[in-house]
Amino acid sequence: MRDLLAMDLLNCRDSALAMDLLNCRDSALAMDIQWFAAEDEGRTEEPSEYKIRKAREDGRVAKSQELIGALVLLFPVLTILFLSRYILRTCVEMIRFYFQRINELDVTNTIAAGAFFSYFVRLALPIAGTAMAAAIFSNMVQVGFLFTTKPLTPDFSKIVPRFGRYFQKTLFSMEGLFNFGKSILKMAIIGVVAFFLIRSNIEKLTNLQTAGIQLGFTTVASLAARLLIISAVLLLLLSIPDMLFQRWQFRESLKMTREEVKEERKMYEGDPHIKARIQRRMREFMGRNMAVNVAKADVVITNPTHFAVALEYDEITMAAPMLTAKGADEAAFRIRGIARDNEVPIMENKPLARALYAEVDIGQNVPVMYYEAIAQILARVRQLDQDRRRVDGMRA
Repeated sequence: MRDLLAMDLLNCRDSALAMDLLNCRDSALAMDIQWFAAEDEGRTEEPSEYKIRKAREDGRVAKSQELIGALVLLFPVLTILFLSRYILRTCVEMIRFYFQRINELDVTNTIAAGAFFSYFVRLALPIAGTAMAAAIFSNMVQVGFLFTTKPLTPDFSKIVPRFGRYFQKTLFSMEGLFNFGKSILKMAIIGVVAFFLIRSNIEKLTNLQTAGIQLGFTTVASLAARLLIISAVLLLLLSIPDMLFQRWQFRESLKMTREEVKEERKMYEGDPHIKARIQRRMREFMGRNMAVNVAKADVVITNPTHFAVALEYDEITMAAPMLTAKGADEAAFRIRGIARDNEVPIMENKPLARALYAEVDIGQNVPVMYYEAIAQILARVRQLDQDRRRVDGMRA
């Protein structure tokens, strides 16, 4: 069928238009039966903090509806059990009120309407309030406090039906299979719990045909309450893997392509080419002012003859020691001479001098891996400076 349509289209006068129509047909009707992982779409990079924060502001968070449903079921049932005597007395009072006035009231009577709303609030408010509190609590446990109206904003692009995308997501995706298995498991949980509860109480249920209304009511109510509580607890346990799956799926949906990572980095840190050019200019400027930089340095670390690097560190204004000058062979000899002329301490540390010369450019901070070695050198420099001042003071 597809080949015949392709031949008909290619026989048209405008072959380019025919190929466009064929491609449109394929893209509209094709259904890629994949797991739709982020890697399949080129999104291989982990989401950045900015993208996660932006998704949260838009109301997109990872949460399990199963946890919300289980708590909304469990807490109202416990409330009904706790208030069962109060609810029963209120129901009896309501029935007595209307039966005593059955010949006096009509549907247009405001007293009847007022009594109805009064009894309705007394019966429904505790249960509805508990359900609302359970829903709020279960949401806050998962995502914290979050209030946004963006999910309520009308999006008219979603009005257009996209059946292919819908079936992809609901039937032929990891999410669709997980939700299908979860639904089957929930039905199995409720069915198995109901089966064993009814089976264990089958004699009581068969004897209810000769029992009074109060015994029948309490027996059925007790059985229903146990069924709801046990089912809610098991669904609460089911919500744990669902919550883990939702968090995994949420991060998968926020994964980024390398192009998106580059664009976001440009937005926050500026164009890397411009940044590299600024750093290169800074290194050139500091290289031309080597004599001044070495004279201001706190210590010069040498190889002792082939390499020399000058470090400057101010605990108040600098986050880490900065390399202000470096050189090899003849340039290293010049750095050592300038340091001696300006009484800058010269310390010998072959591996550190070689590593700093190779890995750190002029004007850059020293990497974290060298902090400990440099801290020992700076402490030794301070100790030598204190000793020198003590000797100068004794001579004076």
